[in-house]
This record gives sequence, C-alpha cells and structure tokens, in this order.
Amino acid sequence: MDKKATRDQIVEAADDLFYRQGYEHTSFTEIADAVGISRGNFYHHFKTKDDLLSAVIMLRTDRTHGLLQQWEDQGMQPADRIRDFIRILVANQTQIMRHGCPVGTLSAELSKLGHGAAAEANGLFLLFHAWLRRQFAQLRPGHDADALALHLLARSQGVATLAQAFQDADFVMREVALMEQWLDACVPAASQDLATPRRQRKAAGKR
Repeated sequence: MDKKATRDQIVEAADDLFYRQGYEHTSFTEIADAVGISRGNFYHHFKTKDDLLSAVIMLRTDRTHGLLQQWEDQGMQPADRIRDFIRILVANQTQIMRHGCPVGTLSAELSKLGHGAAAEANGLFLLFHAWLRRQFAQLRPGHDADALALHLLARSQGVATLAQAFQDADFVMREVALMEQWLDACVPAASQDLATPRRQRKAAGKR
C-alpha cells in the first residue's frame, strides 16, 4: 500500500469513528486497528490528533462541495435543488437516527471542548448556508434569501437532533413533507411562473 493510500484510509477511518463515537472518545489505536496498521505507521502520517482532525474536516468539506455540485447539476430549477437538500434527511435517515447529523455533532462537540478547530468545523455549515442563500436568491429575487436559508438550515438541524433523540422514522418523514410544503408555499409566484411554460407546451402539443 503506498503512502497516499494509507493516509487516505486513515482519514476515512477517522471520519467514520469520529462520527459514530465522537472525536474525544476515539483513540489512535482504534483508528490504526480499523485500517489494519501499526501505531508506528500511523504516527508516520499524523503526529497529532489535531492534525488528523483537520484532515477529516477537509475530507468532509470536499465531499460537501461534491454533493452541492451534484445537486446543481441534477436540479433544473432552484426549488428542485433546495428539495434535494431537504431530502438528505431521508437519504441519510438510518445514520442520522443512530448518530445525529455529522456536521452538527462534530461542530457541537468541538464547541463544548473549546477546541481550536471548532470554527473550521463550522465552515461546513457556512457552505450549506451560502449554497442555500444562492438558491433562494434565484428562486425569490428581492426577498431575504439569507433569512430563508437560515430558517431551512436550522429546521433541518432540529429534525436531525430530534430524530436521534426520538428514534422515530415517521417523525422524519412528516417533517420532510412539511418542509417541502413550506418550500412550495413560500414561493408560489415563482413556482407558477416556472410551471406555466410546461402547461403551455402540453396544450400546444394537443392542438
């Protein structure tokens, strides 16, 4: 196994263990065992736990950029892309009910610890916030896109927290449905404007 492959495996194992067990409660030994390497080999790649934490946050940041770009590519309209964000609660429902939101849990833990990387971890929230703000700005020009983005981000985090606490899959589905209804209701004019050309094309095809 080359050096980069080993390093990548260490970061991926740490990412998984930090999510499932928490940063503070995960040891170097557990990560080394998960990868199948000696502690000496582990220290060759990462001297400190903080170095490893930074690498994990960078991995999550890269994955988030990729996910947001995927939604951009797949969604024809801003509302479609925002709906993809909402439905991540369904796509990741099993993991969220077991361990919470990976962004929220790490951010909260590092904040409680007073860790220097807390701001770095919060950057993941900033990515989602900025992305949602752009979508709402396109969907509803002239309105407070920032407030709409923060509202949806806060609500999704609340659902993730309560999903872990209550272990109630039906609750998640109900809340996702309500968020989608809110999305439809908060921009009815924009939705109608987008739908009109489709109706006109259908009518023209019937003539």
